[in-house]
Amino acid sequence: MYELIYWQEIQGRGEFVRLVLEDAGAPYVDVARDGGDVGKLLATELAPYAFAVPVLRDGDLIIPQTVAITRFLGERHGLAPPDERGRHLANAIALTIADLVSEVHDTHHPIAVNRTYETQREAAAQRAKAFRDTRLPKFLAYLEGLLGHDTTRDGRFLVGDAASYADLAAFQILEGLAFAFPRALSARRSEIPKLRALRDRIAERPRIAAYLASPRRIAFNQSGIFRHYPELDA
Repeated sequence: MYELIYWQEIQGRGEFVRLVLEDAGAPYVDVARDGGDVGKLLATELAPYAFAVPVLRDGDLIIPQTVAITRFLGERHGLAPPDERGRHLANAIALTIADLVSEVHDTHHPIAVNRTYETQREAAAQRAKAFRDTRLPKFLAYLEGLLGHDTTRDGRFLVGDAASYADLAAFQILEGLAFAFPRALSARRSEIPKLRALRDRIAERPRIAAYLASPRRIAFNQSGIFRHYPELDA
């Protein structure tokens, strides 16, 4: 029984881990939703190991950092490429998506995370425009270009011919962008047909479909990484 330690009220980075656990059919406890105090855990027993959540605990094994967790779970539960080249590529893709997640967050908190969005609106507007105009298309083009790039792939998945934790991460980032930047993403729709098809393919996987329809899937909200401010999606 895995323990996922993450904030209970948001999807955030913990959702990338939840998707892998759900798709793998791996039993887990969402500690905060089960009454655990995440802040207290970070300050006490997790302090020597983790700077921040998410953290996965498997008995005596403690793994922090989103991509480290999803790689561990993917390779253990058949959601990672079987060859060394593929494993390194999946890890690189997941790390790149993690960079994109950070850039999305910084559109609404470009100056300081301990200040509210309302106190940094002007800087946020500038950061969001740069994100929409230059950074978003660059990341989307990278992911689109991976699909069917060479003869080792059939174009259905980012690495090899089976779904991996990298594909689940791509699904989640598209879902988050569709919430936070619906107009900007829609404007790029024609540029990412393979990526949109991948998103649909992942959503139709039986365990993922069941999870998305369940109360375990928290809705996007204005407290998480992906926040919708219409003025930033101009």
